[in-house]
Order: sequence, then structure tokens, then C-alpha cells
Amino acid sequence: MNRASNKIAPLADYIFLCRSGSAPDTQIISDNVKHYLDQISAESGEEPSVEMAANLVKLINYNNKDHLVGAMLIAGWDRHGGGQVYGAPIGGTLVKEKWAIDGSGSTYIWGYCDSEYRDDMTREEAEKWVSEAIALAMTRDSSSGGSIRLITLDGTGVHHKYIQGDQVSQFVGDLPFPAGPPSSLPLQSGAAGSMVVG
Repeated sequence: MNRASNKIAPLADYIFLCRSGSAPDTQIISDNVKHYLDQISAESGEEPSVEMAANLVKLINYNNKDHLVGAMLIAGWDRHGGGQVYGAPIGGTLVKEKWAIDGSGSTYIWGYCDSEYRDDMTREEAEKWVSEAIALAMTRDSSSGGSIRLITLDGTGVHHKYIQGDQVSQFVGDLPFPAGPPSSLPLQSGAAGSMVVG
């Protein structure tokens, strides 16, 4: 388990899956959905729709609900529906939303997201809103973050942005980001050959 691991899986050129829950469970879902979408795209000669990807995630998640523990978000852009976001929580339901959050850190930021979201945000404002929400989740949840990966999708393409952990906004009461690795602890008498792992 690594809190800074990349939890965003590409399903198609303009469709991504945000994963939380059991990493192996969500990885197998994303791998299978990507495979199905690649097949559909090769046969039809068209890019898959976001709705199609979301429904495949739901189908696999629901049909295996007794074995899989994965809460996922499907976000993408297509020429039919523009930007779209679907929530696929544990259990296999599927809900189309204006915005969606999930995972352990989401419990800490629902109020912030509700109060600060606006339909008319510019791209810069939306990216700031998402970055701040993730930074707030990182403040309280030990499994959230480490760094922030943003992917913005629109008619002009896919835009990636990476914010290193030491560049993430901190809030009142936060512990400062470590300046470097912890110094090694001196060996106690009689502890020759001991090792301290942090």
C-alpha cells in the first residue's frame, strides 16, 4: 500500500477511472473495461462513450459485488455528451453527477465540496477547487494523497498536472511537510546489528 500511488487508470484516450478501495479489485476492473473498450473501438472504428465505459464498470462491479471492494469514479469527455462524471460506489450502483468524490478521504471534504462547487467555474477555478479538496483530505486521512495528480478533459484534449507533496497547500494545524528523511537513530547498547525502519 502506498498513499502516493497513481490511482487514476486510463480506460480510453478521453476516459479515466479514479480508484479507491481494494487496489487489486479496482485494477482488475479497469484492465477488463479497457480491454472491452479497445475491442469495441476496433470493431466500430469510433471512440467509446463515457456512458459506455461507466456502464461496463457498473456491470463488472455489480456482477461481482460479493467479491470486489472498489469505489470508483469514471470521468471523461466525448463528442456526444461533453464532460461527464459517474460515481460507481461499492456494491455496483452507478450515478451520473455534476461532481463526485469517493474513498476514505472523501468523508472529510463533503462539506467543502458542497459549499465551494459552482457550475460556472473556469478550468483554472475547477482545478484549484479539486486541488484544495484533495489537500484538505490529505490533512485528515492517512491514506489520501502524498501528491496530487490532476487530469482535465475537454474538447482541446487531455491535460495532466502533477503537484508534488511538498507543493500541496497546507492548512491551519497541519504538520509541516518533512524537509528530508528522518535522521538515523543511534544504536542502543547491546543492539549491534539492529536496524531502524521508518
